[in-house]
Amino acid sequence: MIRSISRTHFMCCGAFLLILLGAIYVYSGYPPLFNSFCQPCDNFRDPELKFIEIKGCPEKGSWRIRDLKMETGVKYAQPSTQRGRTDVNAVTNWNAPLVWEGTFDPVVIDAIYKRLDPRVAVVVLAVGKYTRFLKGFLESAEKYFLVDFRVTYYIFTDNKQDVPKIELGTGRKITVLDVPSATRWQDVVLSRMKWATIAIDKQIRNEADYLFMMDIDSIFHSRFGAESLSPLSAVLHRGYYKKYRNYFPYERRGTSKAYIPPDEGDYYYTAAVWGGYLEEMYKLVKYCYIQSEEDAKNNIEAVWQEESYLNRYLLYNKPTKVLSPEYLWSDYDQVPADIKVVRISQLVKNYAEVRPNGGQ
Repeated sequence: MIRSISRTHFMCCGAFLLILLGAIYVYSGYPPLFNSFCQPCDNFRDPELKFIEIKGCPEKGSWRIRDLKMETGVKYAQPSTQRGRTDVNAVTNWNAPLVWEGTFDPVVIDAIYKRLDPRVAVVVLAVGKYTRFLKGFLESAEKYFLVDFRVTYYIFTDNKQDVPKIELGTGRKITVLDVPSATRWQDVVLSRMKWATIAIDKQIRNEADYLFMMDIDSIFHSRFGAESLSPLSAVLHRGYYKKYRNYFPYERRGTSKAYIPPDEGDYYYTAAVWGGYLEEMYKLVKYCYIQSEEDAKNNIEAVWQEESYLNRYLLYNKPTKVLSPEYLWSDYDQVPADIKVVRISQLVKNYAEVRPNGGQ
């Protein structure tokens, strides 16, 4: 269950935001603990993260999935009890939807969720040379990602001058957050759990109901819509969705906090796209952050950084919706017959050139 946040704690954390002339400047905070979403503010001191620009503020409000209601008069094809996808499994063994093209009606699902009007946050990290991917990601997202929904892109970067100006749709905004550079790509990957934890705690939870974590080196190619929304949505990794669990690249060292025993595992999930209720995502990113910090104290780095902690968490805290590899493919790989549409795909790139430590 999600712990409630006391009025005192809420006001305390909110008080650290200094709003002046439409911009949010430096704030400080605290290293998060497992037993609370919002600790006393004077315990937190992390001056590294700065809010350097914000274009507007989404309206305040609350949102959750309620009854699956829709307006009258919506025209759509009648669903069938006899026809559907027979080449793939559309439900997990804990009875959660496994979403593929052909398993939902976009007209129906959008009509339901647009009525609820969620505020969606998208958190991306664009550090160093990865700012070159911002334009393609944002422009394609405006064409395909939750079109006509309220969306705020939170861009964590060490090069704010490289953030492009993008024409955004109605109700869609960009917030730029300043973060320090890194010398290793592994540190970049792990640091986004830290910055996401802090930013959610100090700002995003007041501005969003639902949050996606996404990799910036990606392009949207087709609809990525309301069918992706649930309390906690995870995406099957394209390289392992047809393999047995013993081939999954889980962390197998028992000394790591990301450890998964060899005879356990459901699916292998990618850390390049995942989302859920704001507070559910807060628990998850905070878990990844703290577990990685604990491993670091013992000179351990999980085999696939935050993806390893993500997979351990989701093994014992089942996602309420699993999205097929349509929701994160790769330009490196051919598209098989069971992938009817590629919704978003990771770009081919020279890792040795774009990563701070040459991809090592």
